[in-house]
Amino acid sequence: MLPRSTVILGTGSYAPERVLTNVELAQTVDTSDEWIRTRSGIRERRIAAPDEQTSDMAVQAARRALEDAKLQPSDIDLLVVATVTPDLIMPAAACIIQHKLGLPTNTACFDLNAACSGFVYGLDTACAMVGSGRYRKALVIGVEKLSAVTDWQDRTTCVLFGDGAGAVVIGGSDEAGRGLIGTRLGAYGDGVDLLYIPRGGTAAPATAESIANRDHCFRMKGKEVFKLAVRAMDEAARDILEQHGLRADQISLVIPHQANLRIIEAISQYLELPMERFFVNVDRYGNTSAASIPLALDEARRAGRIAPGDLTLLVAFGAGLTYGSALIRW
Repeated sequence: MLPRSTVILGTGSYAPERVLTNVELAQTVDTSDEWIRTRSGIRERRIAAPDEQTSDMAVQAARRALEDAKLQPSDIDLLVVATVTPDLIMPAAACIIQHKLGLPTNTACFDLNAACSGFVYGLDTACAMVGSGRYRKALVIGVEKLSAVTDWQDRTTCVLFGDGAGAVVIGGSDEAGRGLIGTRLGAYGDGVDLLYIPRGGTAAPATAESIANRDHCFRMKGKEVFKLAVRAMDEAARDILEQHGLRADQISLVIPHQANLRIIEAISQYLELPMERFFVNVDRYGNTSAASIPLALDEARRAGRIAPGDLTLLVAFGAGLTYGSALIRW
C-alpha cells in the first residue's frame, strides 16, 4: 500500500564559522554598512573556510537532520542535493556526500540545479519518489559555497551572497492531510541573462582570459531580478493557495527565499500578511541560494515557530529564472 502522504521527519542546518560583516566588506570594496542594509537588509554573511567544501557543509546539515529524525544513514535510500556550487562539475556532489555520510551503496544519488528555488524543486522531487512507494526515506539537502563564485570586486553582488547548508529527511505516512500538500513550480527561461555565470559551461568554456576577467563569477541585473522575483513569488504563493482552496491568513508561517528583505516585505504586502508571519534570517546569512529555505526552516522549527497542525508556505525565486512554492501541514 502506497503512503498517502510524505512528511518531513527531521531538519538540520549548518553555517560556516567565519562571519563577514558589512563593515569588513566596506574595507575592501566601495560600499558601506548603511548602503547594504537599506538595500537588502543584510548585515553579515557566513563564508566557508578555503578547505571547507560544499560536500562538507552538506554532511554537517544532513547529520543534524538525521539526528532530529532519530534515523541512521543506513535508513536512507534516496539523496537529492540542490546546489549550483558542487565540489566538482562531475561527479555529482550527491555521490561525494553519500560516501562522506556513509549512506548505503544502493542509495539513489543525484544533484538538482534550480538555483535559489532548488530546495523547493528537490523537496517536490523527493516527495514524489517516496510517495511512489519505491523509496522509503529520503534526504534532501540545499547547500551552497557561493563565496567560491562571487566576484569580490563587484560591490553590487559580493554584498549579497553567503555560504551554508540545510537538510530535511522525508518519509511516508498513512496519516492523510499531513506533510507536503502540494507544490507550484515554474520558470521564465527567457530571463537567463539576468542572473548567470558567463563562462565555464560548454557554451563558453573557461579560458585563462575569462578567469582573469572573473567571468566564472555571478553576473546579475539587480533591478530586473527584483521585479521578477516579487511578481513570481507572489503568483506562486497565490496560485498554490487557490489550488488548495486556502486563504493567505490560514498560513501560520511563510518561509521565503532569503535574498533581500525588501522582496520579503513586498510579498508580505501583496499577500496582506503581517511580517510577523514571515521567518527572516537574511540579515545574518545573506542569500545562500538553495540552502536558504532549508536553513531557515530548521531555524524556525528549533525556535518554536512551527507547531503540529500548522500550515507553512515555502516560496522561492532564483536564476533560470526558476520559481516555486510548497505547502506543508505539520
